[in-house]
Amino acid sequence: MSTEINEEQIESEEVVPTEEPCSEPEVKSELEIVGEELAALKDKYARVHADFDNIKKRLEREKYSALEYANEKFAKDLIPVVDSLSMAIGASASEAEATVLLEKLKEGVELTMKQLLSVLEKHGVTPVDEAEPFDPNIHNAVQKVDSEEHESGAIVTTFQKGFRYKERTLRDAMVVIAN
Repeated sequence: MSTEINEEQIESEEVVPTEEPCSEPEVKSELEIVGEELAALKDKYARVHADFDNIKKRLEREKYSALEYANEKFAKDLIPVVDSLSMAIGASASEAEATVLLEKLKEGVELTMKQLLSVLEKHGVTPVDEAEPFDPNIHNAVQKVDSEEHESGAIVTTFQKGFRYKERTLRDAMVVIAN
């Protein structure tokens, strides 16, 4: 056999292209598609992240604003009490008889006290009931006395009222208890 191939044999043989698993133009287009999808996802991520940061900052501002103005309603409700006290002070300058003036002043202060307690109660602040049994969580025993009328550990008198805000103690009631 001869190892030489003549030109006629080459021309007569059909050239059958071999199939490649992926042609170069297809690989490039798939890479471009994946790259575009990646760029779109990165852009979407950046936008969502920016939106999240904006929401977080807005909520922080709203929280600080809410804390700063949390007592606004309470303060508005106290203004009429201040007005009542101002009127009581102004009434003391009138030229009425001392006993009449004192009686009116006492009445005005009592009404103002009721008004103040009403505002406090409206906002969840209530006085500790003096009829409650002694409880060290809401009472501060400042003195013990012997008492035949009260059993041991019972409240004899209250020096200073205690107050609660909802279920929390704002100030303990200062009480005298029986020995």
